[in-house]
Amino acid sequence: MTDAPVHPPIIVGAGPAGVRAAETLVAAGLRPLVIDEAARWGGQIYRQPPEGFQRPKRALYGFEAGKADALHRAMADILPAVDYRPRSLVWNVENSALDVARDGRSETVPFSHLILAPGATDRVLPFPGWTTPGVFTLGGSQVALKFQGCAVGSRVLFLGTGPLLYLVAYQYAKAGATVAGVLDTSGFADQARAVPGMLRDPATFAKGVYYVGWLRAHGVPVHSGVRPVRIEGADRVEALVWRRNGREQRTACDAVAFGLGLRPETQLADLAGCRFRFDAMDRAWVPERSAAGRTSVAGVYVAGDSAGIAGADAAEMAGERAALALLEDLGRPVDSTRAALLEQNLAASARFRRALTDAFPFPTDWAAAVPDDTPVCRCEEVSAGTLRKAARDGEAAEINRLKALTRVGMGRCQGRMCGAAAAEILSQALGTGPDAVGRLRGQPPVKPLPFSAGILDKEAAP
Repeated sequence: MTDAPVHPPIIVGAGPAGVRAAETLVAAGLRPLVIDEAARWGGQIYRQPPEGFQRPKRALYGFEAGKADALHRAMADILPAVDYRPRSLVWNVENSALDVARDGRSETVPFSHLILAPGATDRVLPFPGWTTPGVFTLGGSQVALKFQGCAVGSRVLFLGTGPLLYLVAYQYAKAGATVAGVLDTSGFADQARAVPGMLRDPATFAKGVYYVGWLRAHGVPVHSGVRPVRIEGADRVEALVWRRNGREQRTACDAVAFGLGLRPETQLADLAGCRFRFDAMDRAWVPERSAAGRTSVAGVYVAGDSAGIAGADAAEMAGERAALALLEDLGRPVDSTRAALLEQNLAASARFRRALTDAFPFPTDWAAAVPDDTPVCRCEEVSAGTLRKAARDGEAAEINRLKALTRVGMGRCQGRMCGAAAAEILSQALGTGPDAVGRLRGQPPVKPLPFSAGILDKEAAP
């Protein structure tokens, strides 16, 4: 017997995972509701420029132009068969319903089956001067280039670690921007040891080698084993002082693009009531899920980087697999061979992801080196020293207790930008790992809302 869904299945996010999930549900005869913050589908990795933008896809996406075009076309082909709502923010999940804000107003949308695929965001850790105008995340600088067709500065320095560091630097250089340098916090020895594991995916490995080689061949300084010391400049970035092998150096620039890998967006899964586990590879708490994408909450599935960082190719497979799981739970027939193949390929992708983690390790020494007067939470102006004092005084041994005492994570970003840094500093001060201090509990709204959205009316309702 086939169950008919009480409400249309909902997909949050129209990136690689969300698009493939929608495509799978449409092929099975369902009409899903697809909700996405962006103006056009594609996600961060395949973000589309505004209508009428003239740069060709090869210039925007490089080697991935074919994949980007295929994903864009896939969604375009099924648009008549989906309820697609762009420029819409899901800001809460409660009682099997989503609160969705669009055009300054909010509505409640009930669901019986929900696929969460909101993607990931940059992980940043503070250092002196990181709040100076002209410091951007790697993802933010990539959005500026892809969506707005502009660089974040006239002379941009790239800092951090992970494949995105080299990709965005390459994209900027290819677009004609002046790249002042690429400073990688990971060491050459880390990357060399990880080569055998990265060769599990030779095509992806070759692209990474090409990006580094191309940058060097075009005169871009590339350094590994770097630690930032401070940003110089008051009204705008003027330079970055950095240290390598015990020696300080200074690179003049008017913008810094910074990121230490990616962090899954998990607030909606938290508000939905999903159980979480600590993922040592992502150094983050992620929803518990089966190989098919099922969470601990019946009818709620996770897919893509919001369930654990794995990249665009894996996100496409995970989106399709989660949709197949949804169909299975509705009693619809599915291709079990296809489902098994997707799980097999996702497992192989996870092995490659482990190799990338080895190549670009998280700088575990960072938290101890952050000066006490460095702001960690920009919204509430909470410093690293304030966090350490709460730990030393025995007042806080858990991140939510630290939040209550210091207001870290209580600002506009709800801890999305500062939460990971606060957990690292707290755990370092306590002499534990970040898994031991817990995770910030999700609070609605997950992102800032205008008063016109009616959140106050919702809170006052009986």
